Amino acid sequence: MAGATKKSKKTSDSESNEEYESDESGSYHGQQEIQATFEGRNPEGQDFHGIKQLLQQLFLSSQIDLSQLSDMLISQTGVGSVLKQSCNDSDDEEDVEMVEESDVFGITSVINLTQHKETPCVKHLFELVCEESQKHANQETQTSFNQVLNNCNRIGFLINERFVNIPSKISFPMLSSLQDEIQRMKKRNDSYNFQYYLMICKIWKPKGHTNGETTFSNDEEEIFMKKADCSFEYSVAGKSDTGLTGNWQSEDKELIPYRAIILFKADKFASIVNEIQSFVQ
Repeated sequence: MAGATKKSKKTSDSESNEEYESDESGSYHGQQEIQATFEGRNPEGQDFHGIKQLLQQLFLSSQIDLSQLSDMLISQTGVGSVLKQSCNDSDDEEDVEMVEESDVFGITSVINLTQHKETPCVKHLFELVCEESQKHANQETQTSFNQVLNNCNRIGFLINERFVNIPSKISFPMLSSLQDEIQRMKKRNDSYNFQYYLMICKIWKPKGHTNGETTFSNDEEEIFMKKADCSFEYSVAGKSDTGLTGNWQSEDKELIPYRAIILFKADKFASIVNEIQSFVQ
């Protein structure tokens, strides 16, 4: 597993998080709000398993080599952040050590698909998009995806993943930091001057109502969807690991997990981040 230079980036002050509180009988009764401070850091080798778990909840049972993809995210110097609990949350030395070794709560990064187009996991990602678009997208959308993926020289795969109980407020500083990092990388490597971004969003639809209201696992990703130049959706029911994604219900309706694959022009990224800032305030 690759390593990277550690760089702490404070992304938020006190963030609300919720967990279920249970008594000794194991029955659940209500929710307890807890406070935690998160910060973004450059991915390191010790984050490998946490990153892979987050990718697993996005890709589920696809054939993409998530170990290889995790290593790629870690090996990138100066691009991307993992979300971890701040060591400053506790003055106790033992607690500080536990926080330092804690799980990764989220990752916001970009994979340079142009630079890594011959890497097996990237090839499999393109194959996944192609196969699912043929099954679930209309002809116009298929054509748009094929033209971009086959003819565009500079594409970034945008990853905006976190655990479901982390509030969307955290997304703005993480995405804003990534935006700045990409700008710096452009000056050193022209392949980071992306023309398009590819993104996969986790969404949910009411069972039996494919045209029903869409629920986004990460609320801010609805903004990405609205700005997309082309997109399509497909069900991943039966592939979902409820231990990672949760068993979603809304107004007593079961929600079926879907994936939305979107493409948007890179010059829209700044305006999307600005809209997310307004959305989470």
